[in-house]
Amino acid sequence: MDVRNCKLCSKLFNYNGSSICPSCNKKMEEKFNDVKQYIRENPHVSISQVSEETEVPMQQLKKWVREERLTFEKNSGIKLDCESCGRPILTGRYCKECKSKMANSFSGLYAEPAAEKAKRKDASAKMRFLE
Repeated sequence: MDVRNCKLCSKLFNYNGSSICPSCNKKMEEKFNDVKQYIRENPHVSISQVSEETEVPMQQLKKWVREERLTFEKNSGIKLDCESCGRPILTGRYCKECKSKMANSFSGLYAEPAAEKAKRKDASAKMRFLE
């Protein structure tokens, strides 16, 4: 059992993969739902206005946007940059082009071991026993 202190309230809790305790996590989810509702009602607001009106820190809002939990409209004035190329994006960490480049490079990594495995399945390669 792994027991840790919550980063928000400093109470002890059983670690479950999150750095905050279940009660703080519940409060954060309630705040997230409030923010989401506010954005639905006011689609053209900026991130600073959302922060002021909902009393959620700007860093937390940016974290939710980077996690792709929140999205804003193009006219909202949200200024996020792709972490790879620096192009402006509305949500996430990378633009579509960088995401596709990474997906292609990752898929290439998995294709090569399959080719090597096919080479090993040569008909002449048989199990041999020592006598």
